[in-house]
Amino acid sequence: MIRVLLADDQALIRAGFRALLDAEDDIEVVAEAADGAQAVALALEHRPDVALVDVQMPVMDGIEATRRIAADERLSGVHVVILTNFGLDAYVFDALRAGAGGFLIKDTEPDDLLQGVRVAARGDALLAPAITRRLIGEFVSRRPEPDPKGLEVLTNREREVAALVARGMSNDEIAAHMVISPTTAKTHVSRAMTKLGARDRAQLVVLAYESGLVTPRTQL
Repeated sequence: MIRVLLADDQALIRAGFRALLDAEDDIEVVAEAADGAQAVALALEHRPDVALVDVQMPVMDGIEATRRIAADERLSGVHVVILTNFGLDAYVFDALRAGAGGFLIKDTEPDDLLQGVRVAARGDALLAPAITRRLIGEFVSRRPEPDPKGLEVLTNREREVAALVARGMSNDEIAAHMVISPTTAKTHVSRAMTKLGARDRAQLVVLAYESGLVTPRTQL
């Protein structure tokens, strides 16, 4: 059973998401928060698998709530998914840097929301990878010169894998591209994340862009 925390200051939005999620046999909404501070407190209380967190909330916004959840070792199993009305915006990039595992647009199709929750719970892929790549490419391209610090800890194979993750490839796609087994691909991804201190694949993507390993000009 996938346990979900909903965090949104609009009760109607929470009610709609709860109705959709609770109708699924494998998903259960365990708590609702009306602001970011409540989201952090309820995450500690319930330890959900997935936290759906709105970007703009009172008391504490979704980015700060995400940062606090991601920084708490007790919540290492919580995968934060940012909810936004705005699509490709700086809020989402900041949230990914803060530790979010992905994002969803609030008016997404119900099936896409359910699939997104299941993907986030597995922790093995970004949500909407093509859109996420565009967003990260857009905003990282406006940042200062890349800082390659830290990449020296990766082997050549791990650097290659990190670059493929940044292009939005799944473990199976990486395996096919590199002519290795999916298990080996997953091992390389996990080692790269561990060495770089990335909480999940989303942060690995951000690090790949910020370090200059992947750039908007070379991602396609």
